[in-house]
Amino acid sequence: MARTQGAALDRKKLMGDPILVTTIVVLITFLTLFILYPLAILLVDSFVGDGGFSFNVFKRIFQMPTFTHAITNTLKVGFLVGILSTLVGLLFAYVEVYVRMGKFTGGLFKVVSMLPVVSPPFVLSLSMIMLFGKAGIITRFLLKIYDNSVYGFWGIAIVQTLTFFPVCYMMLKGLLKNIDPSLEEAARDMGASRWKVFTSVTFPLLLPGLGNAFLVTFIESIADFANPMIIGGSYDTLATTIYLQITGAYDKAGAAAMAVVLLCITLAMFAVQKYYLERKTAATLTGKASRGRMLITDRSVRVPLTVLCSLVALFVIMMYICVPIGACFPTWGYKFFPLTGKWFKLVFTRYHGFQAFRDSFVLSLISAPITALLSMIISYLVVKRKFKSKGFIEAVSMLAMAVPGTVLGVGYIRGFSGGLFHSGFLQGLYGTGLILIIVFVVRSLPTGTRSGISALRQIDKSIEESAYDMGADSFRVFMTVTLPLIKDSFLSGLVTAFVRSITAISAIILLVTPQFLLITVQINEFAEKGSYSLACAFATILIVITYGSVLLMNLVTKHFGTSRKIKEGK
Repeated sequence: MARTQGAALDRKKLMGDPILVTTIVVLITFLTLFILYPLAILLVDSFVGDGGFSFNVFKRIFQMPTFTHAITNTLKVGFLVGILSTLVGLLFAYVEVYVRMGKFTGGLFKVVSMLPVVSPPFVLSLSMIMLFGKAGIITRFLLKIYDNSVYGFWGIAIVQTLTFFPVCYMMLKGLLKNIDPSLEEAARDMGASRWKVFTSVTFPLLLPGLGNAFLVTFIESIADFANPMIIGGSYDTLATTIYLQITGAYDKAGAAAMAVVLLCITLAMFAVQKYYLERKTAATLTGKASRGRMLITDRSVRVPLTVLCSLVALFVIMMYICVPIGACFPTWGYKFFPLTGKWFKLVFTRYHGFQAFRDSFVLSLISAPITALLSMIISYLVVKRKFKSKGFIEAVSMLAMAVPGTVLGVGYIRGFSGGLFHSGFLQGLYGTGLILIIVFVVRSLPTGTRSGISALRQIDKSIEESAYDMGADSFRVFMTVTLPLIKDSFLSGLVTAFVRSITAISAIILLVTPQFLLITVQINEFAEKGSYSLACAFATILIVITYGSVLLMNLVTKHFGTSRKIKEGK
């Protein structure tokens, strides 16, 4: 009875706030139109032909050797990268949480954790080719190996592992910190060795988190387009096969069916990760540790682990540094010195660098605040309000996390090139900058929403309720009370959205037209042609932009953020 009355009261409050109702309707429309609709169109194109419902398209693509090989290749890479990334990430997380480290090692760990977030997706592939390719610095000029090839399965696996293991490291570090040290110390007091404690106490508690990290990396790996495109060679994955099917073979129906297959794989893994392993992890590891952990100081353990992790971290950092250096080689693969700036000059004088950076910067700059604001609004509705469609908004906004970029790109082509349901309505959206902005927003929305939900759950409800009691509506409460309290999260989401947008490639490469030149598309184009110096030059300037954005965000947060005001209040 009380629950029914409470629900009725919530509905009454909702209907009495027209701004809130309008916001919910607009959000549902946006999410349906730009996330659910493109995916629905893919299903329609795959199953419905001129003769009605049929599996003919799927029968056709499964008879294509290239497609069956692509599925096998994708799953092989996904499983290997998932396992390797999880193991390396666990090693780094364990060393940081359990081993007494020096400032140098700790600094390396911070750099490694940040690099994949703020760097373009091609960097490690370009570095791998530069260092270990047939004309590589290490293979050809140092080791005198002239027939080494980095292209194919192992090239993709190594590059993706180095790209994604920091994600596992950050996930597992938080989980390890939440393990109560008293559980492990009790086992130690009973005479168990450190290895026995790890295998019998720590590892079982961490097992759901390891599965979670594996699945996240698996999804990222099989959805990755940039690295397989650059370093895959003839080793096709589903993402690259879909791209080639629609751009080379012009088989839109076949590409749609392939996209559905890839989507089914990622959605299945996402469902297991989101609705089982995340809950299992939360149930296993509850709350923070009750007291501080006694760190390992034994040199026989500390030195080997810190040295190993430091070497891996230094290697990864070296890989990222190689790209700016490679942009200064006089002739890639043959003449390395003296370093030159001619490729940077050519970027702007011959290859429309100013237009590429202008278009990428402007489109990303427009999409970033839209993404950050939408993320905060969705987070606010999910955490602070009660209404029937709340679950729908949360689920669909997070769904974009599981949708590979190539799948979304094909969905937008099929969904908007002929207008909604091929009616001509909204056809003018296709091929414009607006559709690129929408893609940027959709792709970055889950990250911002997750951050916003986490921040909002820490705010006491009484603060907002006081504002409501004084007669303020939802919009005023959100803008004057809620948003200032989550300012740091908003600023972080703003910069994250900008960085993700300006470094995006998988979806926009299918949607961009000659009207717009985007940096990542240019990098991919030159890398495909073998013009690695130009690709590195474009990538270097992009790295400068992304790093500059992150540094600017840190300065803004430091001087104007919520944390500063709290400190000053004290």
